[in-house]
Amino acid sequence: MSPGEFAAAFDDVVDARLEWLSDNGAWFFDGLNDVLHTGYQAIYSGLTLLPFWVLILVFGALGWRLTASWRFALGAMLGLLLCVAMGLWPQTMSTLALVLSATSMALIIGIPLGVAAGLMPSLDRVSEPVLDLIQTLPPYIYLLPAIALLGYGPGTALLATFIVAIPPVVRLTSLGIRMTPRVFIELGQASGTTGWQQFFKIRLPFALPSIMAGVNQGLMMAFGMVVIAGIVGSGGLGEVIYGAIRTLDIAMSINAAIAIVILTLILDRMAQSASRPGRRAAHES
Repeated sequence: MSPGEFAAAFDDVVDARLEWLSDNGAWFFDGLNDVLHTGYQAIYSGLTLLPFWVLILVFGALGWRLTASWRFALGAMLGLLLCVAMGLWPQTMSTLALVLSATSMALIIGIPLGVAAGLMPSLDRVSEPVLDLIQTLPPYIYLLPAIALLGYGPGTALLATFIVAIPPVVRLTSLGIRMTPRVFIELGQASGTTGWQQFFKIRLPFALPSIMAGVNQGLMMAFGMVVIAGIVGSGGLGEVIYGAIRTLDIAMSINAAIAIVILTLILDRMAQSASRPGRRAAHES
């Protein structure tokens, strides 16, 4: 069999399996799409329920509380006001809802998996090549089967963004759990602590900085994916950029890119600042 024939045969098998999965699992994927879309829509509705100026004040107050910097809080509010001035507030909130939805899913699933991998070396050895594969493959790869199974829309974008965001969460959580100094674990055992007490009072405080780094990295990966996900009808700034590229509207693409940068910088700085109490707690322990 020539390489061309082998490739054609392999492609036929993949297409047949994907078609079988779509036909026989339609009820599952339709339900999954509904759940994903409902979660995204709930967050988006919550963000757009308040007037834009109220939400900007909330971001400013939260930024000042986390960073203890009035300059950052002021800069965050001015940046969000710029998004309003460019007429991109609904799209900015749609992108924020997509990122928060995907990152929340990544945290809910990724942190427990990371903890389990950190406590079980055998699971960590299995998960590492899988995470390497996910992070190595081009992001477009995740969009194609998602489109075939879920169709176009926010659900497909959310699933693909979740897949891209989860590897750093799992990897850094596992690393943090494994990096707990052995002397503290032995001290806890000598003190008669239970396994749960050792986890919450010893392992978790030491792992918290690494976990927060995973949260930050997951956010950054999600933001990188939402632009690509615009081609599947995700809505938000990614779809604005995709539409601007198709119509060669350079000004609109620049405006949407600026809005994404503003949103990314705000959440990145907040996530980094949120990890500082964890670092202090780990060192004080």
